[in-house]
Amino acid sequence: MNSFSDVAPVYNPPLDPSLSLLHEDADLLVFDKPSGLLSVPGRHPALSDSLLTRAQKEYPQALIVHRLDKDTSGVVVMSRNRKAHAFVAAQFEARTTLKSYVAVVWGRVEQEEGVVDLPLAIDPDNKPRHRVDTAHGKPAQTRWQVIAYGDNTTRLRLFPLTGRTHQLRVHMKAIGHVILGDEFYADGLALSAGNRLHLHADELGLRHPDGTDVIFKAPIPF
Repeated sequence: MNSFSDVAPVYNPPLDPSLSLLHEDADLLVFDKPSGLLSVPGRHPALSDSLLTRAQKEYPQALIVHRLDKDTSGVVVMSRNRKAHAFVAAQFEARTTLKSYVAVVWGRVEQEEGVVDLPLAIDPDNKPRHRVDTAHGKPAQTRWQVIAYGDNTTRLRLFPLTGRTHQLRVHMKAIGHVILGDEFYADGLALSAGNRLHLHADELGLRHPDGTDVIFKAPIPF
């Protein structure tokens, strides 16, 4: 019996450009992942196209260090050897990397800045969605700052202090300001106002395997 459903998942990742390379050296590759492309291949054969599989066609030694949601765009770092992979992966595990995102959310956020400190867990009845779960969730913290205001929207800079799945998306919903175009957590005008998820990983700072501190940036597409 086939282990996969006969109905293939709907997946139409962007094809041009195939890869957007931001940086390359002997240890690291840095890409600007487009919205709509998986970071790594999914289990179903129809989900085989991903940033990693594309990268490995040109750089067979490439190894994924961290991931972004399919619908989130921005900076993704890969290693080119095992030593570099261990060095950078340890920084993500220790939460010493500096991650900055830009998001456009629905409504006017009145405060200039704040911190969301709400535990998160998978929503068992609506997988792969997540939810705030004060009883069983894992700790999650997001710092945010207002950048600018639009027409019933607010542009925010988000700093995830932890790295939970869908953390930024669920935390923004929890404070009453869903991210534009979020197919999982937005509806009505907030969903239709964006032709994509308006969430972009624009900056990532870390210590390079050569010992220097570096910041990689990807231009904001919205």
